[in-house]
Amino acid sequence: MSETTAAVSEIVHVAGPHVGPLLTQVEQRLLEIAGDSGPVLSDHATGTMKAGGKRLRPLLVVLAAGGTDGAGVVRGAVAVELVHAATLVHDDVLDAAALRRGRPTVVASAGRDLAVATGDVLFSKAFTELLPSGVDAVRALGEAGSALAEGELLQRADAFDQTISVEHYLRRCELKTACLFVAACRLGSIEAGDHGEALSPFARDVGLAFQILDDVLDVSGPAERTGKHRGTDLLDGTVTLPFILARARDPSLEAPAGMTPEEAEAVCDRIAATGALQESRARALELVAQGKASLPDGLPATQRRALDLVADSVVARYA
Repeated sequence: MSETTAAVSEIVHVAGPHVGPLLTQVEQRLLEIAGDSGPVLSDHATGTMKAGGKRLRPLLVVLAAGGTDGAGVVRGAVAVELVHAATLVHDDVLDAAALRRGRPTVVASAGRDLAVATGDVLFSKAFTELLPSGVDAVRALGEAGSALAEGELLQRADAFDQTISVEHYLRRCELKTACLFVAACRLGSIEAGDHGEALSPFARDVGLAFQILDDVLDVSGPAERTGKHRGTDLLDGTVTLPFILARARDPSLEAPAGMTPEEAEAVCDRIAATGALQESRARALELVAQGKASLPDGLPATQRRALDLVADSVVARYA
């Protein structure tokens, strides 16, 4: 059993007996929707969903809903994962990525046009799925979709800019990653009848920590663990926190366009040698602690414990 699988199992156990069946329904519905994407795209959409992933966003929807059980919770969880999957397919197109979770990407196996269309169909089906949940739910996911697009544009504009600040990087992470964690908690809260933003600070901080540690793993590797080549971010010009911190300690550090994979790995070694990975992880730990401290006082003990474990599982990825 992987660390991620073990962590999810513990969270499901703590959260209550309703959580496991809901997540099973989510998984089944994801495959149903992917398989109903037309004769050309169904195989690629289904392959994308079968590739799995941590399913943290659907889990957050279910946990944010508390003890609420029903079709609306499943719809929200399915919709947020469809959007997440769509962004991964599109990211792979933009990055010309060969691997995702250790498997060939849609763009690598089927070409740019089919990959773009696969991402588009998953994205559109997310909102179709969510429509019965009402305007507030659609708005929550729509706002996250807009933030994702803004974050992607910002990342493209930042490509190979080695002067960006930590604050600028965190803003990009908030748009590209944390916004969907926030949307997941909003969707669950809406289904529970609470239209407030009580869990949004928690979701934002955990989402930021998640992205920071993902960026750490890109530098530390290995590919067998991350499912992609070490230094992928460097190769596509994505300047991340480990590089920013390392360059502050070693101003001679450069990651120019046109590097070979071997040269990118050498830069990864230089980043690691500065201690930037440890500092990045420490910052992620601070965000996780901050997020957990922001959870409302009135949460039921089981819900609070389950959300705490979600936050802890983000850190455990780099343990």
